[in-house]
Amino acid sequence: MLSFFRRIINSKAGVVVTFIVLGVIAIAFAAGDVSNISGMAGGLTGSSVAKVGDAKITANDLRTAAQNEVAAYRQEQPTFDMAQFMAAGGFEGVLQREITGLSLEQFGKDQGMVVSRRLIDGQIASIPAFRGPNGQFDPALYQQLLAQRKMTDAQVRTDLERTLFAQQLTVPTIGATQMAMQMALPYASLLLEKRGGEVGFIPTRLVPTGPAPSDADIQAFYTRNVQRYTLPERRVVRYALVTPAAIAAKATPSEAEIARYYQSNQSRYAAAEKRDVTQVIVADQAGANALAAKAKGGTSLADAARAAGLEASVQKGLDKAAYAALASAPVADAVFAAAKGTVVGPVRGTLGFVVARVDGVTQVPGKTLAQVRPEIVAELTKQKQAAALGEMRNAIEDSLSGNATFEEVVADRKLQAQTTPAVTAQGTAPDAPAFQPTPEQRAMITAAFTAEEGDAPQLVPVGQDGGFAIVGVGQIQRSAPRPLAQVRAQVLADLNADRTRAAARKLANAVLAKVNKGMPMAQALKETGLAVPPVRPIAASRRDLAAAQNTPAAAPLALLFSMPQNKARTLEAPQNEGWYILRVTKIEAGNATGNDAAIRAARGDIGRLVGREYVSQFARAVRDTLGVKTDPKAIAKVRSELLNNGGN
Repeated sequence: MLSFFRRIINSKAGVVVTFIVLGVIAIAFAAGDVSNISGMAGGLTGSSVAKVGDAKITANDLRTAAQNEVAAYRQEQPTFDMAQFMAAGGFEGVLQREITGLSLEQFGKDQGMVVSRRLIDGQIASIPAFRGPNGQFDPALYQQLLAQRKMTDAQVRTDLERTLFAQQLTVPTIGATQMAMQMALPYASLLLEKRGGEVGFIPTRLVPTGPAPSDADIQAFYTRNVQRYTLPERRVVRYALVTPAAIAAKATPSEAEIARYYQSNQSRYAAAEKRDVTQVIVADQAGANALAAKAKGGTSLADAARAAGLEASVQKGLDKAAYAALASAPVADAVFAAAKGTVVGPVRGTLGFVVARVDGVTQVPGKTLAQVRPEIVAELTKQKQAAALGEMRNAIEDSLSGNATFEEVVADRKLQAQTTPAVTAQGTAPDAPAFQPTPEQRAMITAAFTAEEGDAPQLVPVGQDGGFAIVGVGQIQRSAPRPLAQVRAQVLADLNADRTRAAARKLANAVLAKVNKGMPMAQALKETGLAVPPVRPIAASRRDLAAAQNTPAAAPLALLFSMPQNKARTLEAPQNEGWYILRVTKIEAGNATGNDAAIRAARGDIGRLVGREYVSQFARAVRDTLGVKTDPKAIAKVRSELLNNGGN
């Protein structure tokens, strides 16, 4: 609702709070990027960039944190790089988070707080990435993942300890949501504000393109906008599939295994008797006797039960063992000894006295080995297939951990190596337009783009049958612009569109100037000489503005509520469609006095941000109390190194 208050979430303080409360470590592991958790791992080398009390943040700490955060973003956006991260203010955000995290840890220790080793053990064990096939924490898998990411157990524990200190200090406060009704009144009134205005539109398609561009114009435009025609980084993905078909020979059960399985599961295949039973459970024996007497006298057991205020239940198709587990062994003995239609009981059961009626008896003949052989073969094949795939996966992981190359693993396991064309992170192949990656190949491409040059091959699950692929990175083609000769037609089209856009904007600004001097908008648009659409009225409340978030109407409504009355502004339409000229003609202030529903809604919306604000103020107070010193030169040096080395 009150979207303008949510800006705090995007502030440095808001990001700090979000980072702490979410628990960066578990999120990083869940995303499959284990390296992200080393961002706060107290390095021992490099000069200090900041000091919190007596504790230091080294240049290596800051460098590693920035690198790992970029790696985490690349999980969602594989083409994301350090330059984009820096441009978006990510480096400064990392520094502030490092300082705040260390400040909260030091403050907690000063107050006598402790994070036990057992608590850290529990946190590690709860991370899904460290769970084995049985769903339990797997120490070997944990060590393997750490080795792949060049991390140590001590680093993980340091990060977890710091995060847990921060959570203990902030989570109780962030849940605070109380806000006085009177404080919410002005914000509720603001939401009731209404505005009216008018909108004109100059479509780009109506604006003349002007004279044809010369070769020099095209060359100049290409040079100025070369980034438009730059291909992103492309990678050749090398892979070898390990599917159930590859281990079919190992998954075929022998005749001895089939016979052994049949003997071990005789209870499933032997002849059996199954019964349908209606039963009633009565708490006392006297009541059970009375109920049984009525049922044996001809009244249906269900009707007799309802008359006594009870409810009968029906059990269908149960064998004796299953029914005994439900009722009790004595009850099952009595029921399965009775003939069809007989009322049995009362017999003491697990929960009381049971009165039952045998509604049906079905004799299920036994099955010979020949009859169930296909079923057994399918079951054993599935089991052996899973076991063989697991064994091969473990063997390949051991080889990769021992620094085996892609070629060595493929040759050793007699697999077929395959490659994709040079593809982007999105799976397109500019030099092979016909290439359309399969879902399995898309997963491999994503994995390949999360790897750094020189990383060991990865194992990527494919399909739903336990198969996987060994994925390595082949040739890497760095981002580079296409030659003008290859993209000349596109450059010419873009140049004409750019000229038309500029001409449309010039016309819109001319109309804007006339409207702001008092000319009616319809007259100002008419003087452009273009057959533009007629002026349209616009009216909305701030509630409409809040509801329009992430819709095409959001930008015009936001502009409507950002201008004074009788003033106009321009707004570019999406996809270069043209320019809006919007003027506010009426402002009706809101008044929520007496509107309890509006005040409660505003109070609840703002209240959700109160806890975050408290935590933000608390974090700043902790930093001020401990004392924070930074070294601008050391910070600038780390920033420069990251940019110059591409983040590596």
